[in-house]
Amino acid sequence: MSTTPAPATPKAGPPPARSVLRDTAFLRLWAGTTASGLATWALPFVLGLAVLHRELGAAGLGLVLAARTAGFLVAVAVGGVLADRHSRRAVVLWSALAAAAAAPLLALGLGRSLLVMTLAAALAGAGQGACRPAFQALTAEVVAADRRQQANAAMTVAVRTSTLAGPTLTALLAAFVDVGTLLLGIGLLWLVAALLPGRGAQAAAPAAPAPRASLRAEFVDGIREARRHPWFLAGLGALTAVIALGYSATSVALPLVSRDRYGTGWVMAAAMTAYTVGALGGALVTARRRPRSQGWSAFAGLACYGFAPLSLMVPVHPAVVIAAYVVAGIGIELFNVPWFTATQREVAPDKLARVSSLDFLLSYGLAPAGLALIAPAAGTFGVAPVLAVCAAACFLVPAAAALVPTARHFGRTPEPGAG
Repeated sequence: MSTTPAPATPKAGPPPARSVLRDTAFLRLWAGTTASGLATWALPFVLGLAVLHRELGAAGLGLVLAARTAGFLVAVAVGGVLADRHSRRAVVLWSALAAAAAAPLLALGLGRSLLVMTLAAALAGAGQGACRPAFQALTAEVVAADRRQQANAAMTVAVRTSTLAGPTLTALLAAFVDVGTLLLGIGLLWLVAALLPGRGAQAAAPAAPAPRASLRAEFVDGIREARRHPWFLAGLGALTAVIALGYSATSVALPLVSRDRYGTGWVMAAAMTAYTVGALGGALVTARRRPRSQGWSAFAGLACYGFAPLSLMVPVHPAVVIAAYVVAGIGIELFNVPWFTATQREVAPDKLARVSSLDFLLSYGLAPAGLALIAPAAGTFGVAPVLAVCAAACFLVPAAAALVPTARHFGRTPEPGAG
């Protein structure tokens, strides 16, 4: 009597990777980052309301915002060293607490003392700057390597959502509470950012005590680590050029073009909203997208920002400007998410925060210089020629950066599984 053979049991494949959005430790970090983003983007809007309510003058607003930027630039470099020297979680805690403490000081000085407000703004900027590289390095501790691109995409969604929600929520709350109360609310957001994130499970075990070098020496050591990665230097140069030239040019030109060419402010509002929506879409795409030549794809995305200044050069339908900003937003996140992921993968873990601080220091630090130069250049040569030069830089500098050795894959070898 014959028997029917039992069907062969299919060979079990590897279990599907668990979504990073189901990881409690990451969700706490994500929520803390979101709170810090809301606080960061709400503060300039709240200070603008203070000007409207005549509690702060226009010159005072400029001074306070400049002090905040100065505090950020000083602290981001120091914060990178401290986050590599000590617990990244502790650096996030104390830097966010410093930013939280600045909020009631801003409220105290409002309408009373510009000096107090200026010092408080510098403290707020320092807290924001110190926590940026620590948050970036903490992501690498909390999330396993195979899920970091998804995690960085989720972080980007938080940042981009904050740029929309921060001012919008503030405007709604302003109908019910005064500026001082709004400033205290910003302080509460920073408290959430300080207390919510936990320590990463991937954190390295503490090393045996050893004599510490100076802050300057350890920062220089971080520069040496960055120089070991040609793709990083090329990407940082391209990103800095796009922000200092392209982003600065559009920041100056878009309000002028919206007012003088189209006779309305809605084109500017629509373009900026389109940029943020495009960036959100780009972040969602990169959460799962793994191109074979990740670096080249990222540089192509970064170059897409050139369409924004290009759309402002000549009279076109407003829909063309809005579409160009959508493309620019998508492109910037096609660069940012793989860039952050590659940095976390390729850079030595004990130098990650310092290398990340170089990113923030140059890209953020040279933006004010670009803004300071673009406006007089537009007055001397005209808006269109300046936009043409900046658009060309946005296209050409990333293209040149893509030719650098190791730039094709953002590392010495392709990431496993890329295709």
